[in-house]
Amino acid sequence: MVNAAETAGLNERIAAQARALGFAACGFAGAGEDPLRSARLEQWLGEGHHGSMEWMETRLDHRRSPQGLWPEARSVIALGMSYAPAHDPLALEDSSEHARISVYAQGRDYHDVVKKRLKALARWLVEQEPEAQVKVFVDTAPVMEKPLGEAAGIGWQGKHTNLVSPTHGSWLFLGAIYTTLELAPAQAHRDQCGSCRACLDACPTDAFPAPYRLDARRCISYLTIEHKGPVAEEFRSMLGNRIYGCDDCLAVCPWNKFASEAQAIREFLPRAELVAPRLGELLALDDAGFRALFSGSPIKRIGRNRFVRNCLYAAGNSGNAALIPQVEALTGDPDAVVAEAADWALARLR
Repeated sequence: MVNAAETAGLNERIAAQARALGFAACGFAGAGEDPLRSARLEQWLGEGHHGSMEWMETRLDHRRSPQGLWPEARSVIALGMSYAPAHDPLALEDSSEHARISVYAQGRDYHDVVKKRLKALARWLVEQEPEAQVKVFVDTAPVMEKPLGEAAGIGWQGKHTNLVSPTHGSWLFLGAIYTTLELAPAQAHRDQCGSCRACLDACPTDAFPAPYRLDARRCISYLTIEHKGPVAEEFRSMLGNRIYGCDDCLAVCPWNKFASEAQAIREFLPRAELVAPRLGELLALDDAGFRALFSGSPIKRIGRNRFVRNCLYAAGNSGNAALIPQVEALTGDPDAVVAEAADWALARLR
């Protein structure tokens, strides 16, 4: 028999230790399947809204619930680490010389930072409860971090489908610890979007067919990061000067007025050269230069070719004729997708 008072006390101690490690939010949920959550996932996949992210479909059974991935799991510790920016993510929207990189990618790779602290929390938990078994996850396993965060009470999935915290806004990196411990589950966070549709109206590509539903195939984050090959011409002008990800739907969320800059996590502070990078310099990157510039950054994983492809779309949208020499030099690039993007950009600039 689980002692409710002891379990609640353990929850409090876990949350306190999580705060000490830099986590801004900590909540608890059961590890069983939620039929509604599973149905929504199946609908999303059935409509093809995951695009070419085939791993979402191939590991569907693991995503349905924590126990689908690890049958011995009994509880989930859902955690959020703030990366709230000090600057306005939309400030460079009209710049013809600079590119925009999503706030989350301007500092160190969050996978490494969050996982290191998750492991520290997991080790502490096993020291406190030696019988406990634990597994930690940050975004690279078949784990539904956002619905689990909502179930654990740390926020709710907003109309833009991202987690929104009443105290940290839309700027949270999410992680999870699965454990065999029976922890007291929190009440799921209630939806507090109300009638607001700022995020839906801000989307440049109309990637939301309805509130709370995202068609990744139209999402700029998907197109600039996950999508391989040429981006469809209908979307290229909509990319503007965004070359890695998009913050528009997050940046306009009114709940962000409660978020404060994430000074506690030094690794998430933006690198100066990535806050307002110059397009001309980025277009000149070869593979070695790309790897050197983005060492330790999540941007590194998309590779030089896809990154320069994005920069060429931004150049074509810039109206900046001074970029023509750099663009022209890439029309003969060995990568066919880069060369085609250069031809497109050159035609736009001329």
